[in-house]
Amino acid sequence: MLADPRATDALVTDFAAQWLNLRRVSEVVVDPERYPNYDLSLMQAFQRETELFVGSTIREDRSVVDLLNADYTFVNERLARQYGIPGIYGSRFRRVSLPNHDQRGGLLAQGALLATTSYPDRTSPVLRGKWLLNNIFGLPIPPPPPGVDMNLNVKPGAPPTSIRERLAEHRKNPSCNSCHSAIDPLGFALENFDVIGGWRSIDESGKPVDARGTTTSGVEINGLTGLRALLLGRPDQFPRTVTEKLLAYALGRPLEYTDRPAVRKIVRDAAAHEYRWSSLILGIVESPTFLGRRN
Repeated sequence: MLADPRATDALVTDFAAQWLNLRRVSEVVVDPERYPNYDLSLMQAFQRETELFVGSTIREDRSVVDLLNADYTFVNERLARQYGIPGIYGSRFRRVSLPNHDQRGGLLAQGALLATTSYPDRTSPVLRGKWLLNNIFGLPIPPPPPGVDMNLNVKPGAPPTSIRERLAEHRKNPSCNSCHSAIDPLGFALENFDVIGGWRSIDESGKPVDARGTTTSGVEINGLTGLRALLLGRPDQFPRTVTEKLLAYALGRPLEYTDRPAVRKIVRDAAAHEYRWSSLILGIVESPTFLGRRN
């Protein structure tokens, strides 16, 4: 199946686009005063990078875990300039090895994810953390309770404060703290990336970026490398998320609790094959859940 380019293309343009919000990249709005280097070609490059990257892991039948920790990506001149990769010229995309794996590598450091989980003029640990929980960790978060003030912008005339300081104030509300204690540490881990995926050490308030956080289970993480380590520390967690997303796509409906045994078996069997794409896909098409749908 994976040898058929049409199958790979469908997984990228349909499944991955849905899972990774790639269709929203063209809708991203960026404040041109704060980010004068932004242009439409950058957003187009972000989307193409992720399509080519995910497609490469499928065509080469890599482990889905490589989506998190690969040491390569695809860039053209415009994207290479944004990422600080020298020696790339022209509009053609090419595969490049990443010189600094602490700052780049895998989906978590790609502009498509970072831009679609930001506001026009600032990053959002909340949007990023919630997206990570839903789409990478496979732990959906409920919507905020009604009546909660969601405005985290600095009030006019007030001294600048970091987003971390504003979220700390927000979490003083007990009805907010339970969810934000799970969301915020993950989002903070990506604070070294600005709205358009550039690496930074100073945030929008002019203060040094603090990418540290502590999960609800007490694990301390710091930045992109800490976030990766958290995910890789439970080898089956991300493959389970990919399986859930892929099975829902194959079934054409959200998963139900009755689908959980099928997911567990697919992931358990795929472990013997290093969670390669082929093992997950084969497990899905041979599962009673999928076969029952066809019948």
